[in-house]
Amino acid sequence: MDGNGRWASARGLPRAMGHRQGVEAVRALVRGSADLGVTHLTLFGFSTENWRRSSEEVSTLFDLLKQFVDADLDDLARNGVRVRILGSRQGLSRDILDIIDRAEARTASNSRFNLNVAFNYGGRDEIVRTAKALLAEAQAGALQGEIDEKAFAARLDTSGLPDPDMIIRTSGEMRISNFLLWQGAYSELVFMDVLWPDFSVDHMKEAIAIYQARNRRFGGRP
Repeated sequence: MDGNGRWASARGLPRAMGHRQGVEAVRALVRGSADLGVTHLTLFGFSTENWRRSSEEVSTLFDLLKQFVDADLDDLARNGVRVRILGSRQGLSRDILDIIDRAEARTASNSRFNLNVAFNYGGRDEIVRTAKALLAEAQAGALQGEIDEKAFAARLDTSGLPDPDMIIRTSGEMRISNFLLWQGAYSELVFMDVLWPDFSVDHMKEAIAIYQARNRRFGGRP
């Protein structure tokens, strides 16, 4: 979800307003994606690299997470949405950890739609954390079986979730910026020249149409 700051700057607004409008785009997309038949949606909300931003902007992003959960959790739970927060818990304050725990616990039994929010997440960090977890299990004598792709995937933040069929990058940037590096090995990449606050259900339909026109071979023949 890229382009919040540029969206605000183009309108002479503070960056915080771009992030707030970005949350509105999230709300519309969650509703619209479920109606389109999408069952899993993973949004990159805050990366491990975003700590480099100003303390004011980081505080704004954290406040928006709080407000989103407070305002939308009841509605998400009623509509069968399961919320998972992907990423490291290290460095997060107690109030943010409590919000994460509340959102996941409240929606744990839902299955109609899966909303995953990558928060304090980085693909490389996730892979390192997973390798450390496997090493700790091996050293403790608790590792069952050999270390293979299945064992590794089972210890990722996305354990139990399917790999993404498609990864969409907004704002015209042509990179995936440390997002789902393991899981996205065979994802179809779609780059769209639209700032995130302007991203709509129609843009999602356009991305799905692009995806449907692709021929996915996974290294084999068609």
